[in-house]
Amino acid sequence: MTERDYFKHSPRQSPRQNPGRGRLAALSLAALSLAALAALAALSGPLQAAPPGTLPYGAYDPEGYYIDDPVPVIEHLFLPWQDVFLPSLDAADAYALERNRALLITIEPWTWTRDERNTPETLRRSIRDGSYDVNMRAICDRIRTLQSPVTVRWGHEMEVEDGQFIWSDWDPDTYIDAYRRMITVCRKAAPGITVMWSPLGNAGMEEYYPGADYVDLVGISVFGLQAYDQLEVGRDRSYREIMQPRYDRAAGFGKPVVVAELGYSGSAAYVAAWEAEVRQPTPETPALAGVVYFNQKEVYPWPRDMGLPDWRIEYRVTE
Repeated sequence: MTERDYFKHSPRQSPRQNPGRGRLAALSLAALSLAALAALAALSGPLQAAPPGTLPYGAYDPEGYYIDDPVPVIEHLFLPWQDVFLPSLDAADAYALERNRALLITIEPWTWTRDERNTPETLRRSIRDGSYDVNMRAICDRIRTLQSPVTVRWGHEMEVEDGQFIWSDWDPDTYIDAYRRMITVCRKAAPGITVMWSPLGNAGMEEYYPGADYVDLVGISVFGLQAYDQLEVGRDRSYREIMQPRYDRAAGFGKPVVVAELGYSGSAAYVAAWEAEVRQPTPETPALAGVVYFNQKEVYPWPRDMGLPDWRIEYRVTE
């Protein structure tokens, strides 16, 4: 199997229908009802085409911009493992199957109710003593019933030190133990999944690598904000400039690499330059298996008083 074969769609049978099938690879959708997505897409008018190129493409797309676009093969869904609405997975599955897309499900180990979130210490202790096994198991039990190929991405960007996530910047051994426990729970409940380990891509990410047995794909995140580039380095940075060193670190583990979160915002020329590169395979990125756009406004403030950049395709051009 080549790297890009991970995104060829083949509907997944339940274990009772095919108990011996191996792990499937792929990715997908956001937790809105299908009726709401259809209504939003109708209001938004014609869809913008995906970037040019041949790399498999997908999106986290909660507002349904790509609802009728034939190019995306990956639908990305984010789920908190507390207060999760499990029927959203059934809706996502139906949506993906209708469009010949695969599901990438990012499981975030917290609640989306900000004032009810755990501290990092509580999360570490509760994972270690098994208190959160039931949360992971409930999601993965539901994943087992889905027909779409599913990739699970748990506890992403764990090496980042900015305080955004309560599971990031832990002692590496503690994170690895937690990651292995959660992936073991999920694989037992849903043996057909593919697993993505997904740091941001910073130097030092290798300290958090859980081992080849717990990773099928390596994800990285790549965002370009022209205003930040101008303040930070005094010039525009290209997609390749930001992506390549993160790819190189990720590819060192010998697994297919996915840009699991991608966004860019700036002048029309800046956006066009990024758009022209993101789906283009190059000799320097032979293990790159796909790119997944984050089609939503940022949820955590950027440094240098950049606020919340808007990565949505309708708003990302700022001039």
